Amino acid sequence: MVEIGGFPILEHIMRYYGKFGHNEFVLCAGHLSWSIKSYFKTLHERHSDMVIDFTRGGLELKGSSAVPDWTVTIAETGADTMTAGRVRRVLKYLPTDGSFMLTYGDGVADVDLDALIAFHESHGRGLTMTGVIPPGRFGEIIHDGDTVTDWAEKPQQSDRYINGGFMVMRRDFAEKYIAPCDDRIMLERDSFEQAARDREMMLFRHNGFWQCMDTARDWEALNSIWDAGNAPWSV
Repeated sequence: MVEIGGFPILEHIMRYYGKFGHNEFVLCAGHLSWSIKSYFKTLHERHSDMVIDFTRGGLELKGSSAVPDWTVTIAETGADTMTAGRVRRVLKYLPTDGSFMLTYGDGVADVDLDALIAFHESHGRGLTMTGVIPPGRFGEIIHDGDTVTDWAEKPQQSDRYINGGFMVMRRDFAEKYIAPCDDRIMLERDSFEQAARDREMMLFRHNGFWQCMDTARDWEALNSIWDAGNAPWSV
């Protein structure tokens, strides 16, 4: 719920999905879940004109184009539940066949979601993970043994991808690798490691913009991008 440009990063992510026609969401809520519920419960009120008739006790909202046409399920998945456990707890709200999309609530990007889905449907594996190259934060030392041979100041490109979220997962994959999990299991450490050994995961390479918000420095950077009007994820 931490804000970028006056809106929670969660809403930024959801509006980006909405840009590609995805308007049904299941949120795996836990710690401070009521903050998320309260926000979406009053979203229409915040974006609409409001007429209050104090003589009759009535309240009327005048429609606003800023309110998206979403269906949002906010599921209580436990304050201390790990990521695999959270997904397991919401399987009852997800399609019983086919695929669904899955991402984290702390990162924005300009991933081509149509291309991601097309790639997922083309290979037939259970999971497609969007690989991103994290922005350089530290100078990189190039060395030969103990001798420094070159220095790259905060390099922006490397050949190492990380999981940037924006995943597509088949239901049968979830049933095999997630449904048996309990609340203590990490999706990334346990489910994905086993799936990788089974060669059930494919990598969709994204070389465009991606930024997580793990620190105050990340928050400042994303707000600076937004305030400058250059947010690649902006809808």
